[in-house]
Amino acid sequence: MSDDDSVRRATQHVFRDHLDLLAAGRGEDWVDLFTEDGAVEFPYAPAGYPARVAGRQRLLAHVTSFAENFRVTFSEPRFHDTVDPTLVIAEVSGTGVARRTGRPYHQAFICVVETTGGRMSRFVDYWNPQVVADALGGTDGMVSAFTTR
Repeated sequence: MSDDDSVRRATQHVFRDHLDLLAAGRGEDWVDLFTEDGAVEFPYAPAGYPARVAGRQRLLAHVTSFAENFRVTFSEPRFHDTVDPTLVIAEVSGTGVARRTGRPYHQAFICVVETTGGRMSRFVDYWNPQVVADALGGTDGMVSAFTTR
């Protein structure tokens, strides 16, 4: 096995850990997957929803909000190999329910994740905000669920 293959496997393992910890609501362990200045970006975030969350404290607050609002399981990711073994591109789906409304949550994601030293440094999360808004009772419910901390 080449060094690139070892790095690629480790990087994909970090992504799988991300899914497992997010589904389990283990925010403090999830934050440990990030570098100190790690960030999650949401290119399709609606007005009022954070487009970027950076730093471990803010990441913890955000992931805690997710766990409080959703019970989710994730599919096995489909990885798309890249030339850079420290970069993950993955397709994954999440299925569950919004805790406050009881409404279903079925989301498709494409994730682009950069890693440094075995930790996530930049996580670009492409998802449909309308799915979140529908599950939480509208855009106002979505925005308030993730901006009250």
